[in-house]
Amino acid sequence: MPTQDIPAAKTQRPNIILILVDDMGFSDIGPYGAEIDTPNLDRLAAGGMRFTQMYNCARCCPTRASLLTGLMPHQTGVGFMVGNYQIPAYQGFLNDRCVTIAEALRVNAYSTMMSGKWHVGGHYPPAEMDRWRPGTHGFPTPITRGFLHHYGTLAGAANYYDPLALIRDDRLLTRPDEGYYYTDAISDEAVKMIERASGETQPFFLYVAYTAPHWPLHAPDEVVQKYRGKYSAGWDPVRTARHEKLKGDRILDPKWPISPRDPDAPPFEDVPNKDWEDARMAVYAAQIDIMDQGIGRIMTKLRELGIEDNTLVIFMSDNGGCAEFLKEDGRYQTMYSTHPQGDKVRLGNIPQITPGPEESFQSYGLPWANASNSPFRLYKHWVHEGGIATPMIAYLPGVIEAGSIRHDICHVIDILPTFLDITGAAYPESYNGREITHLEGESLLPVLRGEKWSRRRHLGWEHEGNRAFRIDNWKLVSKYPGGWELYDMNADRTELNDLAAKNPDKVRQLAAAYDEWANRCDVMEWDKVRWW
Repeated sequence: MPTQDIPAAKTQRPNIILILVDDMGFSDIGPYGAEIDTPNLDRLAAGGMRFTQMYNCARCCPTRASLLTGLMPHQTGVGFMVGNYQIPAYQGFLNDRCVTIAEALRVNAYSTMMSGKWHVGGHYPPAEMDRWRPGTHGFPTPITRGFLHHYGTLAGAANYYDPLALIRDDRLLTRPDEGYYYTDAISDEAVKMIERASGETQPFFLYVAYTAPHWPLHAPDEVVQKYRGKYSAGWDPVRTARHEKLKGDRILDPKWPISPRDPDAPPFEDVPNKDWEDARMAVYAAQIDIMDQGIGRIMTKLRELGIEDNTLVIFMSDNGGCAEFLKEDGRYQTMYSTHPQGDKVRLGNIPQITPGPEESFQSYGLPWANASNSPFRLYKHWVHEGGIATPMIAYLPGVIEAGSIRHDICHVIDILPTFLDITGAAYPESYNGREITHLEGESLLPVLRGEKWSRRRHLGWEHEGNRAFRIDNWKLVSKYPGGWELYDMNADRTELNDLAAKNPDKVRQLAAAYDEWANRCDVMEWDKVRWW
């Protein structure tokens, strides 16, 4: 939509802030049912729009690649993770046939800035720091992909007290000082970037990419104590309460029952270390709480500068809750082996170790991830709703109706075209002499303005052999290496009534559509990609 078609109060090109959080489930914030304190996100939701069917790509780096480019992850070179599998669609870094939001907006006179996690620029193994080559071929950084300024991490996970591959612009940084906490640093750097950009004549695009609440469970004790005891009754009451609130708030249809507790999640009365389980979820909640506080500081700065009413803010998560269990003898043993004082971190979900401090390195586990994704099934990695459904809040006073809710089927590929549309920028056919892959996404600007939007008819997903395809209300989905399941999403979004056996014609139709999509988007059979 050309800029002149935006309402009169918004004829000035808007600033844009895109906030992405890491491994956070569908129901982990207040506007989507959570008991966790998120007053700043509550305010954005009350003054903006909540989306009920926004989708991601089920994993950190594929989602980030897709979000930044408006393409499916395989089309960008990040079809799996950031390791290079010597296959163009699985090379592990953004290729030269895509443009990022920053590149597209920068050529249209936007100041472009990023604070936080990158994770679309190659592999940074902790034990092989001498092989890191940020900014070279195979290791693109935000600065080489359109951002004027960047502070944050290049790798996937981050010790909150001593993050791996911390960088400012293209200069790797040394270990932070004592008292450092990564979530706060991301927020504080974002505020500084806004202050700097406010003195310029051109509008800005700011990408704020938190690692919270991705493992490890790290948070200051004063915030953790706020939540200690809140989870002492276990995961079932949390799941149920969130589902009821989601139904009451019209985010989910009341006719969709909550999925049964995951069979790998025991009844809480059978759990031997209840206090430790309460502590794990308390730290996780604190991580989200601190992230929300940082968003509050960002929004306060916009108000102080008088630019809140001309700044589009988008908030979402890169995948569903994470059920990964960190073993003390697992592949993470070599990661982040010291904290800033140089003492050894004790890695693993060991009940004798309290999560939260520098010397711990734990995850919150499958049962709590099941609560994070309430009422859906499965988790990060998989493409059932628990892996791909994300909360999304959009906020732009005067354009977006306060307190509105939209049920349109949307995807992170739609974010780049939306930003181009609202700024009046064009998607390039070529960039730096290279032909660019045609956009997969569609602009959500009509949705943001409260208009009818019916262009989205089909979507495909693939990650680690987990596959799905959706056409209107029908979703075909497979958990690798299993067969196809079929669900009517209007009647059964929690995916409890598999209709595949009763409707083989619909299975064949969607399977054929999936194959066509996969072929067009360079998706390979997982057995031909995986190396372990």
